[in-house]
Amino acid sequence: MDLNEILAASRKASVALAALQPEQRKQMLLNVRDALLANCDFLLSENAKDVENARKNGMIDSMIDRLSLDRKRLESIAKGVGEVSDLADVVNIDLERIRRPNGLEIVKRSVPFGVIAMIFESRPNVGVDIASLCMKTANACVLKGGKEALGSNKALVGVMRDAVSGIVDPNVIMLIDDNSREITNELMTKRGMVDLLIPRGGKGLINYVKENSKVPFIETGAGNCHLYVHEKADLGMALEIAVNAKCSRPSVCNAIENLVVDEAVADEFLPMLKRRFDDFPVEIRGDARACSVIGCAKASDEDYYTEYDDYVIAVKVVSGLDEAIDFINEHSTNHSEAIITGDLAARDEFMSKIDSACVYHNTSTRFSDGGEFGFGAELGISTQKMHARGPMGIREMTSYKYFVYGNGQVR
Repeated sequence: MDLNEILAASRKASVALAALQPEQRKQMLLNVRDALLANCDFLLSENAKDVENARKNGMIDSMIDRLSLDRKRLESIAKGVGEVSDLADVVNIDLERIRRPNGLEIVKRSVPFGVIAMIFESRPNVGVDIASLCMKTANACVLKGGKEALGSNKALVGVMRDAVSGIVDPNVIMLIDDNSREITNELMTKRGMVDLLIPRGGKGLINYVKENSKVPFIETGAGNCHLYVHEKADLGMALEIAVNAKCSRPSVCNAIENLVVDEAVADEFLPMLKRRFDDFPVEIRGDARACSVIGCAKASDEDYYTEYDDYVIAVKVVSGLDEAIDFINEHSTNHSEAIITGDLAARDEFMSKIDSACVYHNTSTRFSDGGEFGFGAELGISTQKMHARGPMGIREMTSYKYFVYGNGQVR
């Protein structure tokens, strides 16, 4: 099918999906969960082909990690689908009732968007996350994944479509398998056929959609995340959090890319950090003070704006809390920032003045995730301020409309 046929089929299927009862949508999700587990060997085999091709094409190891599935990851994906099925229903819920003096009854009720399109890069789990959230909220989804994961996405979408076909039109889950820039450009013009567009990937993809889309979209953030080690930090705690936030999975958007250190603790903390980071190894690029303490590479101005998605980090030494806040607000992508401190006044000032979707105290930015927030899967991390912000779960996948009931009133 060409794009217009895909979107027309998706629109038609969305109507059928919206007519289902919550119990039927729950069964769809349970069927998908079971089908993912039953087809584990097939799905891993298809993913292995993508990984092999990516290695041949020179993809870096951290991005290979994003692309790769293993049995444990696939079981976790399936578990996430099951968790979404258990969430309380959020569609067709009365949010507010107003009784006017003239007798009109006005009901504000949650409704699906209709057709949600997602453009994402090389993480095959994203397609399953989106599809499961869309099924739960009675939205049809159209998926446009990266070329590196095409085989994985085809296999996953095929398994999901088969799993729901006995309950609803399987076109509620559609995959665009044309990887050309032209088809992406065309998708972004389909206002009226696509109700909501969500880009999920790096800074280049996000900016491209911002500059070119005619379809309403939610800006999900590139993750130039920061960790600030305050002068009153527990340095042992700060070290463990920094290692987790940078090294547990450096290719994801909630990993830190910048470490901001108060000058009062820089001489003690930075050598501790370097010893631990050398084990991975992490390349440290620092300002003049950091270079003088640990002999790291000199950071450029651009380094502090860069989402590396790799074992690289930029370090900035600051004179205190005010400089840290100013530096982070200047360089962040408004995704996730953390402060490590025992000073509650400094904590509160940092968390109130940092202009990001998620702000943390004495914990890792790696918790910026719908599953970790208790939302089941997530649509993405929104870095904008309208409609949705932070990890987007099922509530952010609904709109609302007003149902107005009368008995003959005229104005």
